[in-house]
Amino acid sequence: MDFVINIKQKVLQALQKIGVSLKLEDIVIETSKDPLHGEYATNVAMQLARTLKTAPQTIAEKIVANLDPDVFSKVEIAGPGFINFFMKPEDMSDIIQKIIHAGKKYGSSDIGKGQTVNVEFVSANPTGALHLGHARGAALGDVIARLLQKAGFKVTKEFYVNDAGAQIDNLGKSIYARYLQAFDVSSDLPKDGYYGADIIEIAQSIKEEVGAKYVSSYDEAFFKAQGIKRELQRIRMDLEYFRVNFDVYSHETSIRTTDKIKRVFEKLDPYVYQQNGATFLKTSTFGDDKDRVVIKSDGSYTYFLPDIVYHLDKAERNHRYLIDILGADHHGYISRMQAALSMLGFPSDTLTVEILQMVRLIKDGQELKMSKRTGVGVTLRELCDEVGVDATRYFFVARAASSHLDFDMDLAVTTSNANPVYYAQYAHARLSSLLSAGADIGIDEAGIGLSTDEEKLLLRHLASFGSEISDAAISKAPYKITNYVQKLATLTHSFYTICRVVDKENISLSQARLGLVKASQIVLANALELLGVSAPTRM
Repeated sequence: MDFVINIKQKVLQALQKIGVSLKLEDIVIETSKDPLHGEYATNVAMQLARTLKTAPQTIAEKIVANLDPDVFSKVEIAGPGFINFFMKPEDMSDIIQKIIHAGKKYGSSDIGKGQTVNVEFVSANPTGALHLGHARGAALGDVIARLLQKAGFKVTKEFYVNDAGAQIDNLGKSIYARYLQAFDVSSDLPKDGYYGADIIEIAQSIKEEVGAKYVSSYDEAFFKAQGIKRELQRIRMDLEYFRVNFDVYSHETSIRTTDKIKRVFEKLDPYVYQQNGATFLKTSTFGDDKDRVVIKSDGSYTYFLPDIVYHLDKAERNHRYLIDILGADHHGYISRMQAALSMLGFPSDTLTVEILQMVRLIKDGQELKMSKRTGVGVTLRELCDEVGVDATRYFFVARAASSHLDFDMDLAVTTSNANPVYYAQYAHARLSSLLSAGADIGIDEAGIGLSTDEEKLLLRHLASFGSEISDAAISKAPYKITNYVQKLATLTHSFYTICRVVDKENISLSQARLGLVKASQIVLANALELLGVSAPTRM
């Protein structure tokens, strides 16, 4: 049983009885800081006071009068209208058995009801190694997908390969220049070319495979295709190393076809007009700040048009919701794409865009500068090699995507409680150690005798795991899980420091406490799994 969700449902039922309509997600249930005030509390009466034009105390009294009396041991009204909930001791203890029996499935829910979600992230140009912006997007997108799956959604993780345009043209020319240089033929890289060591490696590989076949003439299609293939393979390997795998790789060249663009134009026809030789889309009709050009006066497409085709393609693949993880320079993109999808007949909530803010690497108190184009800087793989995959993933999702991130590389490798990753993993290892130490005592899943404040607070936190996942999934906020993990690590530390877990003089209490240890270990491992972070049993 998830007590938070259960309380929300009971409060919702009480509100319905008094004629008040409210959404379940609008009811806020908080964990009480002081056990004297019960396990949980809500301020819903104060939220409704202005709407109902009634004193919060009066609203609270009506809610309490209509609550199911068999659910709680006590419900009281406090202060200006808070409602405090006291759970039955046996219900709190039952959570241990539920966690142990559910195991890895604990925390799962069906709030998504199998609705389909497409999460598109990373989608880097295949022109070089993944940089830090891609790395943050990879961690965020992957954890959002994991959260949605745990919450009962059917998720497709997708990578959009930008394999068309000027950047790909320059990729092919850059590889060819390095190919010629491999034969000691003088050749300059294009002005906006790529100078990384990967380009030299690709050119050398081509030389070894085909010899001097292309020295006399440039085969544009061949060198572009080789560059895309090899760079994408490198990207996929780096992502797998980062514990990120995709279900679908879509290619811009397969989207940007005449037939598909023509079909989209037919659908958008009522919202298209010509002005000064250019073709505009009436996105302002659907909330955009201005209409957008889709075909320039010279007849070339803007990036907006193939993007519309791509989003239509995703939506028509039976995805109820689309989530894009994009960089900080895409704020203006959101309203225009949402407008286009509305024009195409999709619900207004079809597309959600998460905008990632910039990442700065800090080492020895100084910012590390980087430049992918010159090949000088820290890539995703280099960062993981330096501080570990666990720390990299954890740090990238520990703050909201909308917040700028200073990634402290020195902190990430510190073996102390100041390092949040180490702190969480050490807590799991310590719980595992306690289970080993008490292996000959056994476990009591009933939780009988767990009465200290430390035990109650820990039980309460364990019980809230499902609602925390649901909240983080719906709000697309992985940092809420890192917050949950840190609090769980703190509560377990307080518990096993103050409460003697393995006590041969009190076997029954030890068995109950070992049951709590086992439940805590399971939940902590499940939470770390959602983050794509390992849960070591020894450190």
